[in-house]
Formats: sequence, structure tokens, C-alpha cells
Amino acid sequence: MTESRTQKPPKGYSVRTLPGFAIVAIFTLITLYAPIAILVTFSFNAGTSMAIWEGFSLRWYQQAVANEAVQDAAVRSLFLALVAASVATVAATMAALATTRTRHFPGKTMIYALINQPLMVPEIVTAVALLIVFAAIKVWTGHTSMIYLIVAHTAFCVPFAYLPIRARLETMDLSLETAAQDLYASRWLTFRRVTLPLMWPGIVAGLMLAFVISLDDVVITEFVKSAGQETLPTYMLGQLRRVVTPEVNAISTVILLAGAILVSLFFRLTSKRG
Repeated sequence: MTESRTQKPPKGYSVRTLPGFAIVAIFTLITLYAPIAILVTFSFNAGTSMAIWEGFSLRWYQQAVANEAVQDAAVRSLFLALVAASVATVAATMAALATTRTRHFPGKTMIYALINQPLMVPEIVTAVALLIVFAAIKVWTGHTSMIYLIVAHTAFCVPFAYLPIRARLETMDLSLETAAQDLYASRWLTFRRVTLPLMWPGIVAGLMLAFVISLDDVVITEFVKSAGQETLPTYMLGQLRRVVTPEVNAISTVILLAGAILVSLFFRLTSKRG
């Protein structure tokens, strides 16, 4: 009995050959993507119904583009995501270099845990903690600008930018950096001429992933934002609390398309090996 449990699967074994695998896979895909397909389809509905197809139309896209509230929320979302992703990527790059290009030191594992902490803790917990801290600061200073959203999004995006950058550094050939130093290149020159060009795809991938995460965030934004600081996701959430129209479907489709493009570019960049 013991030997049978420890036997390795036969050569050429594939989980796809298991009975019922195809059925489970198809059911899972339908469950995940059927609602998204329906949402995209009804964003082109000519009527106001969310369940009855009344003909093809770009009416709701035109209405969303002409909506000043949507315009303000879109500009704010893009600005917030760009700034937060940029700052998070810079911080993640420095953290990745410090944890992969240095000798082992006490507390290195703890640093990994601290960097990845936002990934392990439920987002609602992080949002409540930020709300408590920022509320006290707002009362103390009377300052209610978007700096709080930028700080919150940056802190949340750092681990998402850190993972692809660290993965890129770990797959790079260290002999190239060693050769540069053997040729009397300084550490800064080695970094600028050798390390940075090789890790650049990981940096861009981390930036795009952090940008998507910030652009799509709802929970932290909803807890931290002040009046008049609606982003596209929080604007859509507010609309769902009132009345649901295909305009929300149109906005969702645009966000979905933008996210799909960025994620595809992310996987293309991370698939390249150093």
C-alpha cells in the first residue's frame, strides 16, 4: 500500500486524461466568463433593459463619453493609477535589488513577508487600517487632498510590482555583472549598463501590473477617498446603488478591454527570459 502511494505518475501522464476533467473545465470557464460575456453584449443594447435585447447600438458608449462625471472619474483614476504605479515600481525595484543582489543577512525572510503582506491580508483589513490612520491625520491637519489615495494605492501596489521584478532578477545571468566588475566598472556603471537593461522587461511588467491593480481597486479607494474624489470603480459602485443602466456596462467593457491588453503585455514581457 505504501509503495503504491509513493509511485510517480507514468511517463506522459496528463491531468487532462482524468475522467470528467473536460466537463469540470468547461463548467468552470462558463461560470467565470458567461457573466462577463453578457455584460459586454448588453453594453451594445439599444434599449435601457438589462435583460431584453432591443438591437445593436453605441448609444451607451456615447452617453458615457459625454457624461462629465465619468470624464472626471476617468481622469482621476488614470492619474491616480499612473502616479501610484510609478512610485510603487521605483520602491519595488529598490527592494528587489536589495533582496536579490546582496548576501544573506538576518531578517531577510521577514523583509519578504513585510513586502508581500498586502497580498496575504484581506483587502478590507488594509482598508479599515488605512481609514483609521488617515482619518486621524485629516482631523489633525485638515488636509483632504488625493495624497491619501496615492499613498494607499502605492502601499497596496508595491508587492504586485515587486514579484515580476524580483523574478526577472533571479533569472538573470550573474556572470554578466561579474564580468563588468572584473573589467573595472563601478557598481553604478554595472547597474546602468548591464543590470538595468536586462531587468527592464520586469520593471515594465511590474509597472503595468501595479497600474491595473490601482485602476481596478474599489475597497481601499472607497474607504480612503474624500468627497469629490470618485474614481471609475467607485463611480460605478455608486450608480449600482441607484439604478443600473447599460452605461455601466459600457464603462465596464472599456475597463475590461484596457485590463486585458495590459495583462496580455504583462505576460508577454514576463515570458522573456534573461
